[in-house]
Amino acid sequence: MKFADTLKTLPEFAGEQLVLTDSSGAEVAVIANAPGTAGSFRVYAHLAQQYGAINAEAAAEGLAIFAEHTEDASRNPGRHPNIDRLIAILTTGIPLNARII
Repeated sequence: MKFADTLKTLPEFAGEQLVLTDSSGAEVAVIANAPGTAGSFRVYAHLAQQYGAINAEAAAEGLAIFAEHTEDASRNPGRHPNIDRLIAILTTGIPLNARII
């Protein structure tokens, strides 16, 4: 299934941004709920709700959701930073905490 189709099946989340933090509470990234990143916001919010954090299991699901964009990210590191982050979590096993504000 294509990303756009899968995205339609995910719940919507209210909030301006999703803040990702490491285990010490340091901010690692912010994903805005705005044009250009709203899809990533929705995917990460869904994963955080389902798994409690963005761990390796959540990252694997996220990469499946991003579908064709995951393939592009693998071929072009840096083009899709929110997917690159999921690949890194899957590779290292180091989770991130997420909160919507």
